[in-house]
Amino acid sequence: MRDVAVIGIGCTKFGELWDKSFRSLFVEAGTMAIADAEISGEQIDEMFVGNMSAGRFVGQEHVGALIADYSGFATANIPATRVEAACASGGLAFRQAFTAVASGLADVVVAAGVEKMNDVGVEETTDVLAAAADREWEGIAGVTFPGLYAMIARDYMNRYGLTREQLAMVAVKNHDNGQFNPNAQFPSKITIDTVLNSSLVADPLRLFDCSPVTDGAAAVILCPLDRAREFTDTPIKVLASSQASSSIALHDRADISTLDATVAAGNRAFEMSKLQRSDIDFVEVHDCFTIAELCAIEDLGFCKKGEAGKLTEDGETALHGKLPVNTSGGLKSCGHPVGATGVKQIYEIVTQLRGDAGKRQIDADIGMTHNVGGTGATVVCNILGRV
Repeated sequence: MRDVAVIGIGCTKFGELWDKSFRSLFVEAGTMAIADAEISGEQIDEMFVGNMSAGRFVGQEHVGALIADYSGFATANIPATRVEAACASGGLAFRQAFTAVASGLADVVVAAGVEKMNDVGVEETTDVLAAAADREWEGIAGVTFPGLYAMIARDYMNRYGLTREQLAMVAVKNHDNGQFNPNAQFPSKITIDTVLNSSLVADPLRLFDCSPVTDGAAAVILCPLDRAREFTDTPIKVLASSQASSSIALHDRADISTLDATVAAGNRAFEMSKLQRSDIDFVEVHDCFTIAELCAIEDLGFCKKGEAGKLTEDGETALHGKLPVNTSGGLKSCGHPVGATGVKQIYEIVTQLRGDAGKRQIDADIGMTHNVGGTGATVVCNILGRV
């Protein structure tokens, strides 16, 4: 296996992008990544694109071919593959690109993610996202993703004594970070009262506990580490990339407050990188709902079960805390275009490690990403570090 580096990154603005199409979004992000890596299209060997449900959101299937075509690579016959793993599609696209380079099958590979979610109504969006759960056992009963994560939150609060205020602090902290992210959908500060007084969605989760419906795209370019300085003075090494699966329905799990796939993927990433939890300077986790961030911190092994709420309350996960979590603003403030989120997480890690994060910049050498599909049926973790 060859060592692999990220040499180029690009990310669009996230939000309700009515003036941009599905195809224009991924072209925009890919163009930025190519320019950042200072490469030409002829040097690209392969492309992987994370996308959950273009067929439902914009009526477009055959996404890999569409991206190759509108990126200008159709005549070069570059292989382009769509990767789908619900909300973990982007993270998995990155892992596939990493594997292609590490194995020697390709040298310069694009990993991208894109979703255009606002072109359909709220009811349709809710139904599309419900397809990431078990349709026959959960979706058919009318259970939505806010409902599923509300079950997790209520179970967690009953077992570990998490307060409603501590849960709200996750959203407040991520908006504090997101205000400094020019790509964020909601770059504005909020208060605990903002969260507690927002509309009830699924008890105990309120509107400001939930990530928004988002359009956007992100792209990164990978190559062998020993070639990276041909393209950039600031290559970022991929230290680990791991994936794990678990049961898709909550009722099949022994403990719904612990995502077993997160535990497994995290352990595999640390084993592959030969690092300890204490070596990680910051982490981008999948905070589709505020409770998801707390579970992720614990399941990745950064603290014991039931301690993440107090960790957040004490400021340990804030921008300049001992373990900054979601410096980008996370899914909550930056936005969550489901197919693109995992690649956006890589974008944030590389931006921080390069020292290009502006007012949200932290002092870091090693960062980690955690991308979840559904309620934890698929989890992808990546660890990256300065060269």
